[in-house]
Amino acid sequence: MSNSVFVPGHITGFFNIENHEINLKNGSCGAGFLLSKGVKTTISPADKLIIDVNKGDDTVISEVLDILDVDTDFKIAQDISLPIGAGFGTSAASALSLTMAINEFLNLGYSKELCGQIAHRAEINLGSGLGDVIAQTGRGLVLRTQPGAPGIGEIKSFEHDVYVAYKTFGKIDTSEIINDSNFKRVISEAGIKYLELFESEPTLENFLSFSNRFSHDINLMSEEVENIIDYFNSSSDILGSSMAMLGNTAFAFAYNEDAFKNLGIKDLHIDKLNNIGIVYD
Repeated sequence: MSNSVFVPGHITGFFNIENHEINLKNGSCGAGFLLSKGVKTTISPADKLIIDVNKGDDTVISEVLDILDVDTDFKIAQDISLPIGAGFGTSAASALSLTMAINEFLNLGYSKELCGQIAHRAEINLGSGLGDVIAQTGRGLVLRTQPGAPGIGEIKSFEHDVYVAYKTFGKIDTSEIINDSNFKRVISEAGIKYLELFESEPTLENFLSFSNRFSHDINLMSEEVENIIDYFNSSSDILGSSMAMLGNTAFAFAYNEDAFKNLGIKDLHIDKLNNIGIVYD
């Protein structure tokens, strides 16, 4: 018998870095949203460890297995339906879906929070993210009010019936940015400002506006991303657009799918805001 867990992708609009000497308290505060696409991990019986990943390598899987330290005579199959390294939280979704699927398969009895803490620890160890794991336990638009892993950090979820579109132009090295002292200072100063404003009025419009202003303040936007954001925002049918943190990716929101189709953008992916969250199969 096999067990599958799907964890949605997560795009951050703005954030600040909250470093702590304890890994489970290390993280970020900020706001982002969940996609209907993400990472599905399936664990099934096997007489040895088999890893089958449709994108990328097994770095995240190996890290999670090292932390869990369990009997690995099973097959791990991961279906990643979003670009890797482009601001979609795929490494966090990989770690969390894997931990939760193994927990179910081996009847470990771990709580959802403990699974999240294991995944968060893997993310911190690899330097691949700070706040995606806890956000991926939410729904819709997610505000991270306290940093850290699930059970330690805190989030608030807001559901909206909207469409999301995104176009990616490649990768950004997340670890290089979040470990650079100058970038950390610039990001955190801007992030704290918009976080405080958003907490006082957490509307969809403010999320989009503050995300756009944050992306300009930290000056990490490529020319390709800036051009497509400007094009999105030139349409009255688009609610707002900004850059995915941290990825060479632009995103936009609209109330109907045709608003995106009418723009005629090549390789534009259209999705819906995910108001369901994690799914067990």
